Amino acid sequence: MVRTLCQELKLSLVEQTKMVTAASELSRNTLVHGGGGRMRWEYLERLGKRGLMLHFEDEGPGIADIARAMSDGWTSGGGMGLGLPGSKRLVNDFDIESSPGKGTRVSIAKWK
Repeated sequence: MVRTLCQELKLSLVEQTKMVTAASELSRNTLVHGGGGRMRWEYLERLGKRGLMLHFEDEGPGIADIARAMSDGWTSGGGMGLGLPGSKRLVNDFDIESSPGKGTRVSIAKWK
């Protein structure tokens, strides 16, 4: 689905792959750490540019220390600790909101 949305926006193959990879990482986090959740999407237009924004939301345990979670190599599970910081590097805009016991929301955007 994400690749199709990127194609409709006419992103290059490289930019499509970056967005799909980030979405895959965040979907996995939502499932594994958040116990499931949802993804919403929207097309954006700002200052003459078009973009795609994806929102990932869960109602899991949340992230106590976002700064630590955003550092390469830190993991709360058995992974490599590259999902969140890697996703941020792949997109143009990245926003995360979380608190213990209240779940997590991550929004990413790619602009054309």
